[in-house]
Amino acid sequence: QEWAALKVLESYKKRAIDDPTALCLPPGVPRVNSVGLFPIQIAQLPDQIIFMYEYMNVFRVVPLNKPHPVDLEPSYLGDSVGHWEGDTLVVDTIGFQGGGGTPGGGRVTKNSHLTERFKLVDGGKTLSVTNTWDDPSVYLKPHTYEMTYHRSDPATYAFEEYCHADDEAQSGSVVQPVQR
Repeated sequence: QEWAALKVLESYKKRAIDDPTALCLPPGVPRVNSVGLFPIQIAQLPDQIIFMYEYMNVFRVVPLNKPHPVDLEPSYLGDSVGHWEGDTLVVDTIGFQGGGGTPGGGRVTKNSHLTERFKLVDGGKTLSVTNTWDDPSVYLKPHTYEMTYHRSDPATYAFEEYCHADDEAQSGSVVQPVQR
């Protein structure tokens, strides 16, 4: 959509100002998955998968074989539910509050729908993730892209990492109040 393309350009020009992470707000999914400097720890339980992200100290709980709640409360990470298709974990996410972005600078609205397909490959050494975005209010057609993660040393795990909006070294820019 033309308005969405203009919004991406506008966001790029103001990325150090309007980026939610510059204000210490969660980056949303799948953007939080794309920050390669910080580990992601994944815990599999019988009825849920838990993603723990060191970046911004964010976590996601993905219930398995359950529907999305009827009274869904929009959030930065949306509401995720999952199921297994053979050896592939399929995670369906809706209920975004909007305002965030995808790793490529795309827009996320309350109408966005993300399908993630997680599969271990290379003898379990590599996790392949296929993301498909669908939001007819923003995109002309669904788009798909892949990300790959390599298993780290078993002793590696996600630490606490907090954002400090006034720490220029951490955020890349000191967030200043807008002067009017």
